[in-house]
This record gives sequence, structure tokens and C-alpha cells, in this order.
Amino acid sequence: MELIIQLIAGALGGNAAGAGMKNLSLGPIINTVVGLIGGAGGGQLLEAMGVGGAGAAADAAAGMDIGAIIQSVLGGGVGGGVLVAIVGALKKALVK
Repeated sequence: MELIIQLIAGALGGNAAGAGMKNLSLGPIINTVVGLIGGAGGGQLLEAMGVGGAGAAADAAAGMDIGAIIQSVLGGGVGGGVLVAIVGALKKALVK
């Protein structure tokens, strides 16, 4: 369930980054795809660092708690936005 949250947050974060940084935007479809990848990666990175993710939810007796959901949304959104910015900057540098 957290992976789905991370993917959705990543797609939203990627599109928000593209809208905020017009010079690095890759277009809505590519921003969404790159955001999905970044969202999953950002969420998994937080989990690997022990900040949250699926490991925290598995430890909670009630399953998904609000802290795990918030961490998934933040990790996915930031991961998606950052990856769109990185890919946009690389594309811009290669076009020159």
C-alpha cells in the first residue's frame, strides 16, 4: 500500500517540479513517468535509511499508521520532484 502512495506522490511531485521549474520541465507525460520512478526511489531510500516506509508499517500492530503514510507522501513527492529536476538539468545540458 505504501508503494502505491509513494508512486502517486512521486507523480504529483514530478509534475509540481515541472510546473515550478519551466526551464527543466520535460512535459506532463514524461514528468509523470520520471516522478513515478523518483517517488518509488525516494520512498525506498527513506525505508533503507530507517526513516519509515514499509518496515515501519510492518512493525506497527495496526498496520498503516498516519506517520508511515506521511513519510510515504513526503518521500515519494520529494523523490519525484528531485528526479524530474535532475533529468531536466541533464537534458538541458546535453542539448547545448
